[in-house]
This record gives sequence, structure tokens and C-alpha cells, in this order.
Amino acid sequence: MQNQNPFQAGVPHGVLSVNVGVARSIAAKSGLTGIDKRATSHAVTITVPPAGGSGLAGDAICDTKSHGGPDQAVYAYAREDLDAWQVDLGREIRSGSFGENLTTIGIDVTGARIGERWRIGSDCVLQVTCPRVPCRTFAVWLDHQSWVRTFTARAMPGAYLRVLVPGDVSAGDDIVVEHRPDNDVTIALVFRALTSHPELLPDLLVSPDLTEDVRERALRRQPIRLDD
Repeated sequence: MQNQNPFQAGVPHGVLSVNVGVARSIAAKSGLTGIDKRATSHAVTITVPPAGGSGLAGDAICDTKSHGGPDQAVYAYAREDLDAWQVDLGREIRSGSFGENLTTIGIDVTGARIGERWRIGSDCVLQVTCPRVPCRTFAVWLDHQSWVRTFTARAMPGAYLRVLVPGDVSAGDDIVVEHRPDNDVTIALVFRALTSHPELLPDLLVSPDLTEDVRERALRRQPIRLDD
């Protein structure tokens, strides 16, 4: 059964669920994972995390070398994209299953521009930083041997965000895009450039809001090596 929609009648656009995870054992090189996020029934405080930490209070990150920190403080994924995966995979994908902290609805996460600012609820402001790149732990979690290739080919990666203004966030909060940069460097473009289309890497450099890691890769024209 899918998560209950907290929005009133009309066209929803905001946070469908806020999801946090606890450390669980997994048969991957990390040994532990916090990818199993579950929807909360209460407001969650979002703040700037330390290196390797989550921006959400009570949320576990186990592979602190690859995940978390200020540029990956919050991970957002669109419910519409999860619904598309349900069709592709032929099974239910509950909100939080992809390890996302915010399951959104009515928001074009894949089309979000790097540097875009989202106000969530009355206080919290987040900034889009980079796409999620799939790893082997993600594949083991979903029990899908070719998941890294499948996820990469579909190019619906979700977006990481940094915290500009801390605040409490709840299911049902509106997401208002307060600022969109005047370039076309989107989550989708960065993802394709980093994975399947490295010839696009130079195109990313028009964005002043790239994370340091992505900017370095674009300057060196070096894509990410996918572990699958």
C-alpha cells in the first residue's frame, strides 16, 4: 500500500513523506546501510550536517566516505519516478525505498537546476547540488543484479541538496522554488555527463553552483566509474 497522501484536494506540490533510516546489516562491502528509510509521522529537524552525516535528525548514514556531508545533506526523490519504477520492476516501491529523505510530489526533481533553491514549509531552505549516482549497495538492497546499469539507463537519479536555512519539515509541507539559475545545467544533465555521456562534462562548467567534486571531474573530463 502506498503512503497516504497528506495533501488536500487539488494539485499537490511538496513533501509527500519525510523518511529517516536506521543502520541495518547488508551483504555488501559496507556491511551496514541506512538506505532503508521509513516515513515519519512527525516533523523532522533539518540542519547542516558534519562530513559523512545526514541533515535529518535521527537519520543514519553508514558509508560516510560516499554519502552525507554538507553537499549531500538531504536526498529527494519524486513519487512520480517511484511510480514509474513500480511499472518497470513489477513490484511495489514504497516511499523511502530508494533511500530518499524527502519523497516529493508535483516537483520536477530530475529537471531541477543545480543551485536551485527550495523553501520547504515556513523556514527550511535547501539548495540542489548534484544527482545521486548508484552504487553496489543500492543494487543489493533492491536485490537487482544489474541495477546500477538499469538505474543509469533510466536517468531518474533524484537530487541531493545542501541546507541553507535549517528548519523543521513535515509531510504535507509545500515546496516553493524560490530561485532558478539562468542556465540549463540540470540534475539530469549532470547525471548523464558523470555516467553515460562524458562528452557532456564541459557543458557543466557554465554553472557556478557545481560541487567541488563535480567541477573537478568536468575540468578533467573524467566520468564516475560505476561499480557493477
